Amino acid sequence: MSFEDTYKLWAAQDHLSPELRADMTRLAKDDEAREDAFAVPMSFGTAGMRGTYGAGINRFNEYTVAQATAGLARYMDELGDDAKQAGVAISFDSRHNSEMFAHVAALVLGAVGIKTYVFDSLRPTPELSFAVRDLHAFAGIMITASHNPKQYNGYKLYGADGGQLPPEASDKITTYVRKVTDLFSIERANESDLRASGLMRLIGEDVDQDYLDNVATVTINHDLVKRVGATMKLVYTPLHGTGKFPVMRSLQRAGFANFSMVKEQAIYDPEFITVTHPNPEFPEAFDLSIQEGRRIGADLLIATDPDADRLGAAVRIGDDYHLLTGNQIASLLLHYILEAKKQAGTLPADGAVIKSFVSTELADKICADYGVEMITVETGFKFIGDAIAGFEQNHDHTFLFGFEESYGYLIKPFVRDKDAVQSTLLLAEVAAYYQEQSKTLADGLHDLYEQYGYFSERTTSLEFTGLTGPKKMAALMTKFREEAPTDFAGTAIERTEDYLSGQARTQAGDTTTLTLPQSDVLKYYLTDGTWIAIRPSGTEPKVKFYIGVQGDSEQAANAKLASYADALHAFAADAE
Repeated sequence: MSFEDTYKLWAAQDHLSPELRADMTRLAKDDEAREDAFAVPMSFGTAGMRGTYGAGINRFNEYTVAQATAGLARYMDELGDDAKQAGVAISFDSRHNSEMFAHVAALVLGAVGIKTYVFDSLRPTPELSFAVRDLHAFAGIMITASHNPKQYNGYKLYGADGGQLPPEASDKITTYVRKVTDLFSIERANESDLRASGLMRLIGEDVDQDYLDNVATVTINHDLVKRVGATMKLVYTPLHGTGKFPVMRSLQRAGFANFSMVKEQAIYDPEFITVTHPNPEFPEAFDLSIQEGRRIGADLLIATDPDADRLGAAVRIGDDYHLLTGNQIASLLLHYILEAKKQAGTLPADGAVIKSFVSTELADKICADYGVEMITVETGFKFIGDAIAGFEQNHDHTFLFGFEESYGYLIKPFVRDKDAVQSTLLLAEVAAYYQEQSKTLADGLHDLYEQYGYFSERTTSLEFTGLTGPKKMAALMTKFREEAPTDFAGTAIERTEDYLSGQARTQAGDTTTLTLPQSDVLKYYLTDGTWIAIRPSGTEPKVKFYIGVQGDSEQAANAKLASYADALHAFAADAE
């Protein structure tokens, strides 16, 4: 069926919502956009699916949500009654139609006898992960587009361990999703009937209490928090998202009674009216926090993204505020965890930290100093969750901390995804630790650099939107492989790792086999210790570039970083 035929099929439906009907009218006048919306189905992979809202098989709407859920239902049906009775936990964020999408998923599952637990109002992604584990559900669905702009929404799938689905299960579900070709005939049960029969249960404060009880255990030095927390000034913003109540309740419960919330951004607003991107790694996300910070004299500003799995922070330096990178926040959290446990005599001999392989090597240095093993996994927090599951199965390590450079951290594994609620509470404790020494987090970071070396990292990207985007992304990765660079900015490449082929090759031509799973990633190690990684994003139409350097000073490290970033983008531009 051509994309025009698919468009006509949609146009013939008389029950499209007014929003989708208006979009169909717009698409009738835009050939390129119409082809993009109807030529190929929305990508569905290990991270679920994410896209802009609108009409079409390549757009996020109630019919593609129903299609994805029908694929999950068929997979669960294959596994039998135990999976269906264990059921699926479902949550959603503050984006347009998120609650409706969550209920569509519940109705599709209920139509084939699968039990669902649906949150009564929006909740953060980490609480959904917790709920799957707490309720012993078979799976979880989170309706969110995380930190994407307002036009986006998404559908994330979680397994019984509370982690994102592993590739094997995701591939099976994808196969079933693709077999659901008639999006308009997917059966949906009546919600009242499902509620009456017990197949659909609303959850809320009951799970909240269990989750918050676990979050409270994240605090390490309770006496410190009691001494400093009551007077320490910090600013928090949920960026119009789900972090508002769980973060507020966690801070208050721990004893951080003097924090201020950015009122304009504490409103659940799917338009994200105060920011262009509700992303805590972007400076603009802190504009209002900085105003509030200056008003109250706060040393620390914290922002969580709309589904509260990512955390960003800014610290006061003189009269201004400086944004920390995800790697810097992770390094501060990690060092505090290890030092506090060492001082308390609770640092385990088999302790381990897990990071993605595009994250800072400063963390490796810190772990080595404390005799803690650093385990490196593929990019994606699901791999950190898998490693934690391995610890529990093999009883060979005690999990201490997990992180990835993209502002995601996990302190305790009662959640199996990044958790900004946990991270906010611990970062506030770290700020209290330095405040008691008359220091800020900026001072603490400087101390780490002085002790372990000046590390600097940067993540940049090239965006490839539209129908041809995936082909251009694949072509760029092919060019990097076929026209392989031998240096960047005049510094020779000493070793190249290709995770698609599973091979590493040195400058001398020696090859070895890589141990991490197969993925479309290239990583280069330069002769001066710099590393560069390249990979297509799993959730956005982008090819990402990760760069990590070390210098004799912060200025030298940052200058080196800028030089490599320019050289990398120049090569990428030539390769396009």
